[in-house]
Amino acid sequence: MRVLFLHPDLGIGGAERLVIDAALALKNCGHTVSFLTNHHDKTHCFEETRNGTLEVKVVGDWIPRNIFGKFYAFCAYFRMVYAAFYVVLFQSKEEKLDLIFCDLISLGIPLLKYAKHNPKILFYCHFPDQLLTKQGGCMKSIYRIPLNYLEEKTTGAADGVLVNSKFTSRIFSETFKSLKITPGVLYPSLVTKSFDQYKTNDNSVDGIAFNAVILLSINRYERKKNLPLALKAFKLLERNLTKQEWDKAHLVLAGGYDSRNLENIEHFNELIAICENLGLKDKVTMLRSPSDEIKIQLLNRCRMLLYTPTNEHFGIVPLEAMYLQVPVIAVNSGGPKETVVHEQTGFLCESTPEDFANAATLIFKDMKLAEKMGVMGRTRVKQRFSFEAFTEKLNQIVRNLINETQ
Repeated sequence: MRVLFLHPDLGIGGAERLVIDAALALKNCGHTVSFLTNHHDKTHCFEETRNGTLEVKVVGDWIPRNIFGKFYAFCAYFRMVYAAFYVVLFQSKEEKLDLIFCDLISLGIPLLKYAKHNPKILFYCHFPDQLLTKQGGCMKSIYRIPLNYLEEKTTGAADGVLVNSKFTSRIFSETFKSLKITPGVLYPSLVTKSFDQYKTNDNSVDGIAFNAVILLSINRYERKKNLPLALKAFKLLERNLTKQEWDKAHLVLAGGYDSRNLENIEHFNELIAICENLGLKDKVTMLRSPSDEIKIQLLNRCRMLLYTPTNEHFGIVPLEAMYLQVPVIAVNSGGPKETVVHEQTGFLCESTPEDFANAATLIFKDMKLAEKMGVMGRTRVKQRFSFEAFTEKLNQIVRNLINETQ
């Protein structure tokens, strides 16, 4: 079958990792896959979209991302509608499409129904977009009303809907009350080969002492990721350690950073200020958009992962850590409740520096506990979230969807 993936911006993030893995999975099953996107920066993307593994075409990048610093959602929706028009007018005439896999923005789905050969439309809802919008004043609330209405109605126009966790499935039903849809749950997975290929005996990290005990946080530099929690918990950890232990402790914040994104710039500077206020300037390293190789090197080297978002829709980073036998300390909400097993592969904590610091202390002081949790974490990923299981389930979903009318 020929499958087209329609995605707004092929940057670096959990949503992008999911659609890339989905494309790789279907390609491995013998299907022909390609991407159509509004933006693809080859200096800020995953390797598979840069090295020719996946075909990528960009349309509509000339359309502004905002209007005088406002109306980001409107512009994002308009850019995707433009891409949908392109599919109908050009793409579907150049090649027969059996399936269009789209995510994040649903507004183009009704237009895609007019594509030649009537391809099936599969929509992956990472999380309702209207719930991701920051609260604003009265004018913003009015501005969002038609967008929220259109999001609900156009999502319902898809031939199939998938979500990334049982948590998101519940939120989906609570948000889109008019839709009589029970979305299927397709957990993101890991392409473990990409982790294994970077294995090396050199676990040194630039700027960090070789004997340092690293606590690692991997998240985009966005305020909703609650990165200050990692900094404050790390500061509290000092009181639970001896001076010799504290001297070895080092926190690394690593995550996606887009120089076009004002929030990324502002929040990065805010975190630097917090480090200085806590007296952690020499104890914290902050990395912007590290390569996959550096990220895996950090995971191989660290003692534990601090995963700070609350109500994260799924969260792929805990799986990455668990596969590399790293215990995970995460907030006891959202997707991590479905991936991290409390006191077995890590700890599920309240979103407080005290709770995180206490859990970190146990792992820091007890190397055998860290190793035991690491082994159990890797086993869990291989059993429940393997790329092979993901591939088999997605391929079956796609075939069932296409065969409904055949």
